[in-house]
Amino acid sequence: MPRLLIVTTVPATISAFLLPFARHYRACGWQVDAMTRNEAIDPEMRAAFDHIWTLPWSRQPFSPANLIGTPQRIRQIVEREQYDIVHVHTSVAAFVTRYALRNVRRRTGVRVIYTAHGFNFDQSMPWHKNLAFLALEKLASAWMDYQVVINRTDEQAAIRYRLAPPERVWYMPGIGVDLTRYSPNSVTEAEVAALRRSMGVAPDEALFLMIAEFIPRKRHADALRAFARLERDDAHLALAGDGPLLEPMRRLAVDLGIAGRTHFLGYRRDIPALLRAATALVLPSRQEGLPRSILEALALGVPVIGSDIRGVRDLLEEGAGLLVPVGDIAGLAYAMRRMIDDREAARTMAERGLEQAKRYDLQRIIALHDQLYAAALSERRVPAPTI
Repeated sequence: MPRLLIVTTVPATISAFLLPFARHYRACGWQVDAMTRNEAIDPEMRAAFDHIWTLPWSRQPFSPANLIGTPQRIRQIVEREQYDIVHVHTSVAAFVTRYALRNVRRRTGVRVIYTAHGFNFDQSMPWHKNLAFLALEKLASAWMDYQVVINRTDEQAAIRYRLAPPERVWYMPGIGVDLTRYSPNSVTEAEVAALRRSMGVAPDEALFLMIAEFIPRKRHADALRAFARLERDDAHLALAGDGPLLEPMRRLAVDLGIAGRTHFLGYRRDIPALLRAATALVLPSRQEGLPRSILEALALGVPVIGSDIRGVRDLLEEGAGLLVPVGDIAGLAYAMRRMIDDREAARTMAERGLEQAKRYDLQRIIALHDQLYAAALSERRVPAPTI
């Protein structure tokens, strides 16, 4: 029975993206455990794993806490449980875990796989931070067996900077989207109408939707300022999510004079219905790996306006949406206006988006993991007995 350990910095990453993989491999007869930060873990996540290990690591990449005590604990757990594969996600967990297992790999034969959900170095970062993050990735690259990337820009970077031999750089188109849940047919017209009524949005009014945590790199202020430029009484903006910048963005909406047509929805579980109620999804981020909200919008047949950055370009290629340079408020407002005034063009984008989404089908991504894990297990060395 193969033994798999899935590692992330915080439990929310597992809950949002990785539960289908845990369920799949347990159904195949594997032992599947998780390792993450010691935060609240919901019952659904607990049910998906055989065991969940929690550690007191910091979310800050350069915190001393990540290199004192925690690596020793990781080594002890991995050696005692005799995992065949350790698959790490997100940058902090990936660095600490690879550091912890740098010698264990040779001693036990455990295979270490790292999926980068967007490298921390990219065009949006100052040069000195890029240099630091790249140096850390190059250092840790010697402590793993496979590098998984989820967009073409990171694939090129991994090969260019030799983060792994080319044959050990695996491109996978994201972490997948469930095309049965995220389907135009999964939401009724009655649900859409009820949602719009709850926000005071009439059937013939435009509704722009942004789904993102309220943190700086998502650039909510750009969406608010662009929406203010529209000067359209027949348009609304809805922002779903929580985070430290929520209250500052509420105040900005008041200052811009758009508070009456801007809806702060908080954390939501009815994302398919929200998307189907929208005229278009807006995501003006400065940095992404492969944004889930855009992928879900494409699968639901909803047009998208996204920033011209890695990952987003992958999803919106071949006319599946509109790309706008990061920080281009006028360009973002123009794209919104186009979605309102040219409904035929918006409909064409939505149709192309539906085709694009098929490339990212969750079942296809799971099949790609099957191939990767088979390759890793074929290399698994049985350690010689101690005499």
